[in-house]
Amino acid sequence: MKRVMILIMISVVYLIPSDSPAYCQDLPAFKNPDLPIDQRVNDLVSRMTLKEKVSQMLYNAPAIKRLDIPEYVWWNECLHGVARAGDATVFPQAIALGATWDRMLMHRVATAISDEGRAKHHAFVKEGQRGIYQGLTFWSPNINLFRDPRWGRGMETYGEDPYLMGEMAVQFVKGLQGDHPKYLKSVATVKHFAVHSGPEPLRHSLNTIVNQRDLRQSYLPHFRKSIIKGNAWSVMCAYNRFDGYSCCGSDPLLQDILREKWGFEGYVVSDCGAINNIYQTHHIAKNSIEASALAVKGGTDLNCGRNWENKDEWLNEYENLVPAYTQNLITEAPINTAVRRLFTARFKLGMFDPPEQVPYTQIPYSVVNSEKHRQTAEEAARKCMVLLKNADQTLPLSKNLRSLTVIGPNARDIEVMYGNYNGFSRHAITPLEGIRRKVPHTRIAYAPGCRHAKNMPLFDTIPGSVLYTSREKGTQGLTGEYFDNNELSGKPVFTRIDSIIDFNWFNDTPDERLPDDNFSVRWTGVLVPETSGEYHIGANGKNGYRLYLNDELVADFYTLHQAHYTSQKVKLKEGKAYKIRLEFYDTINTAKISLVWDNLSRDLHTEALEKARTAEAIVMLMGLSPRLEGEEMDVSVEGFNGGDRVTLTLPGVQRELLRDIHALGKPVILVLMNGSPLALPWADKHIPAILEAWYPGEASGTAIADVLFGDYNPAGRLPLTFYESADQLPPFENYTMSGRTYRYFMGSPIYPFGHGLSYTRFEYDNLNCPDEFTAGEPVTISVDVKNTGMRDGEEVVQLYLSDANASVPVPIRSLEGFQRIFLKAGESKSVTFILKPRQIPLIDRDNNRIVEPGVFSLSIGGKQPGFSGNADAGTTDVISDSFRVEGNIYKLGW
Repeated sequence: MKRVMILIMISVVYLIPSDSPAYCQDLPAFKNPDLPIDQRVNDLVSRMTLKEKVSQMLYNAPAIKRLDIPEYVWWNECLHGVARAGDATVFPQAIALGATWDRMLMHRVATAISDEGRAKHHAFVKEGQRGIYQGLTFWSPNINLFRDPRWGRGMETYGEDPYLMGEMAVQFVKGLQGDHPKYLKSVATVKHFAVHSGPEPLRHSLNTIVNQRDLRQSYLPHFRKSIIKGNAWSVMCAYNRFDGYSCCGSDPLLQDILREKWGFEGYVVSDCGAINNIYQTHHIAKNSIEASALAVKGGTDLNCGRNWENKDEWLNEYENLVPAYTQNLITEAPINTAVRRLFTARFKLGMFDPPEQVPYTQIPYSVVNSEKHRQTAEEAARKCMVLLKNADQTLPLSKNLRSLTVIGPNARDIEVMYGNYNGFSRHAITPLEGIRRKVPHTRIAYAPGCRHAKNMPLFDTIPGSVLYTSREKGTQGLTGEYFDNNELSGKPVFTRIDSIIDFNWFNDTPDERLPDDNFSVRWTGVLVPETSGEYHIGANGKNGYRLYLNDELVADFYTLHQAHYTSQKVKLKEGKAYKIRLEFYDTINTAKISLVWDNLSRDLHTEALEKARTAEAIVMLMGLSPRLEGEEMDVSVEGFNGGDRVTLTLPGVQRELLRDIHALGKPVILVLMNGSPLALPWADKHIPAILEAWYPGEASGTAIADVLFGDYNPAGRLPLTFYESADQLPPFENYTMSGRTYRYFMGSPIYPFGHGLSYTRFEYDNLNCPDEFTAGEPVTISVDVKNTGMRDGEEVVQLYLSDANASVPVPIRSLEGFQRIFLKAGESKSVTFILKPRQIPLIDRDNNRIVEPGVFSLSIGGKQPGFSGNADAGTTDVISDSFRVEGNIYKLGW
């Protein structure tokens, strides 16, 4: 009877209007926005049953209606723009942002991303949508060390150096999470913790082993900085084992280091499927029940563990926490702890407070891909450009060229511009389009020249000239039947003729009569090729599609997580009509579909040579593609394996084309678009100008053209080493740092970490460094930088330290400071650095972090010391000095 009365009283409380004076004091504590968050969380968790608590530890947490808790999907992505949720500003890929070496730009980029994320979230909620990629908890940034250039996911990181990585990560985290004293703007999740960077095919079973020195000097400093300095509120644990422990069930990583030593207060989420790995591939537990209990007790609060590809076969492992409890494998205490951490994040996001009290709810949807954000994306794209070589001042090109030929598979490939984990912009400009806009009076010819690699199709949208509604070829185009559900069921709402199938409706629908995220289209007709030959025919889309040719399924795709081409090789005859049917299903967020093909009989190589012969200059857009390098991919292409790379060279078809174009004797400018380093020994020797553009986002074409034609003076720097060959590297699966990255590599790279040229010159003078100081004290260092050239430009001032008398193995040198500055022609500035004790330590034989007395070499310049670079452009040699650390050994914390 008492319980019934309590329920009646609670029900009455819910009926009290919110403007009543008694409203707050009569609410359950967790609903009272005036109470401290920890008190509200504790009250809420105390009201939940064990089963309800466990349900909130799933990445797609269901609603608890009796407590007025809405459903929430924790999974969202924003690596370089809000991803997979319709239109968004697409900034340069993470590795390109690392190449800017610009902290404040990074903060502005992340702030723009979180503005768009907030606006999208509230728009979705207003429409009753609470699905995947619609929340405020972002699984970004990826700050794994890009220790080996063969790793396919290295493009998602900021490079190979822990100091650069940490500085950029802190700004990204702060920009995402905001600076409000009470509320988080969004949640940043640093991943993947820890010692995780390939090989991709081994990531679910690999046991990475490194010594304490490598762990603490290379693999963890940037994670520590993002937690302590950036205050990241979430961490994603990795698939692999580290030192025998599953990273998602590791007391040494998640309890000892993360929480006790670093004081982390947020929540840990598993990488998707990592709990499954604990028993299926790592064989640490006998089954899913044991693995789930182990992970929660180890410190993983939230599980992403569903097989989203087939809803009939999966079970989220954490649903097994209830039987784990009944079998005494886990108590309720660690479950309570996990749920409290998760709801603390949701309360800090303001999800249970009146919207008018949460400042970020007021961000208007108009910020999404706004002019201001597009300008920031354009600035970031320009700043990430790295001029690798510029012999004889080949660049910038004259705007008075009469003719120019643009060649390469990356010249007009929008998905190459985006990289991976990306959104889609309504304002994307390809390199070819950017060049055409820049020099509208120049005669510009274009030829793809080759495919990215042998056996990799180079798709074009199938033109309307070969599509007909019937075999009689009466009407060009395909008949589209549009349904108001995603199952092609019932009668179509309307039917129309679409001349070509190349649509991106973003968050919208083709017609106001169709519901958002719940429509489907069936296109039917015939394909009548104009040329006989072998073709790859397929589709490219988001959500789901099926393509049939003569009623045979040739392409089938259904996923929520990334855009994909699927295709099949077929033989087609000129003039023959082939029955074609394309079915498209929209279920969530981006609605995108294209009907594509590649004529394998076409001689791209010869076409390019013919068009190049008449040009005054040739720009070649070459490199890689996110369809070759990336996360755990099924790629059957020579030189690539599972998303990783086997060699570092350009694919063979590209090397052959580059040599033949160069043999024409024309000025050739090579523009590289890629997410990982390329070995370019021949190109470095023969091609006069080489520009590294990465995957530079929606403004790719504008930024590349600005640099090529001198409207922007490049100043980006390499965030990683460009080696001569993979033969210079240790085995990929070996995680020992010896022989890797500029800090430990003893060989000669083609282009070193920190390298980048300019259209002007900079000189350094008046290096002011104390001769000696006491261990444990900070030290101030300054230098004067002057632009001695004829152009305004930016310089990235880099400070490196080397420990000349270390008692244990230490890096050859380490970056310990950088500033990106702008100088007008003839202008000088003084740049100051403050070295803190933690920047000059070592890990001694007893694994203590200390500063020991000795001599340290110091160098400051626009690059690393010891690399001459290009004599025609760029910075002068660095300026160097040394100092002595005196006194007793100074001990630092972990």
